[in-house]
Amino acid sequence: MRQRFGIGYDSHVFVDGRPLVLGGLKIDHPMGLQGHSDGDAVAHAVIDALLGAAAMGDIGRHFPDDDERWKDADSMKLLSEVRRRVIAASYTVVNVDVTVITEAPKLAPFIDAMRENVSQALGLPISAVSIKAKTNEKMDSVGQGQGLQVLAIASLGGA
Repeated sequence: MRQRFGIGYDSHVFVDGRPLVLGGLKIDHPMGLQGHSDGDAVAHAVIDALLGAAAMGDIGRHFPDDDERWKDADSMKLLSEVRRRVIAASYTVVNVDVTVITEAPKLAPFIDAMRENVSQALGLPISAVSIKAKTNEKMDSVGQGQGLQVLAIASLGGA
């Protein structure tokens, strides 16, 4: 069995008038994330990590933001679809590790529910999904609360 790794990244600015969705969870916050889909940057970063590990391009190739089919799409459904495509390419998802960088909201109370949502979308035990939250210590636009960033790494096994 060969092992492959992929890195994913996503960032979005906060905007008024949208719910904040991270890891498939609606989080009470005065602003949500700008995006064509639901703006779930956790799901988007994991999608890019999986696609990268399988050398299958990026999220924009599979779900372009100029395609109305993906307008306000549930990103957890997109994540499940990427899992299906990765499996169809003869890989298995082994684990994912995610870091969310934001000053607010504080994510500690939501981490376990986000891990559960991602593990369900990927058909993994929760022990194979790690999600952590960090701040940018008030540095740059993320540190000033204008948006957030997410980093992810995925491990795949294959024949």
